[in-house]
Amino acid sequence: MATIAELSTELRMATFRLSRRLRAQKADQALSDAQFSVLGGLFRFGSQTLTELAERERVSAPSMNRTVNCLEESGYLARTADEIDRRKANIALTDAGHDVVRETLSKRDAWLTTRLRELSKEDRAILARATELMGGLATR
Repeated sequence: MATIAELSTELRMATFRLSRRLRAQKADQALSDAQFSVLGGLFRFGSQTLTELAERERVSAPSMNRTVNCLEESGYLARTADEIDRRKANIALTDAGHDVVRETLSKRDAWLTTRLRELSKEDRAILARATELMGGLATR
């Protein structure tokens, strides 16, 4: 039986490998993980300011501005002046941005569904329980 330290290492490495395989499944291969994270955040939380995006992604405002400029040039998001404070711009997904997020999520789910179908019912049940446990670990 593995020690807690050994289990920790094995779990971290397995989680990292699975995450990397899932991140490779995307609708636009030119998008970086950081760029897709911004698109995903806007998809989930709606329109945000540059400052809000930078804080959520834990990057500097100038770094986020470069990311937003690139995504805007690609047609995935648009800036509109804030109705209350005209100095601020609200950043939101365009239709193309919504589409690339939806298609990427669909590709990732399809890839994982295929892998899960290869497992026995018993192994899928173990992963279902592990999913609950990992979700709990992530919220602590």
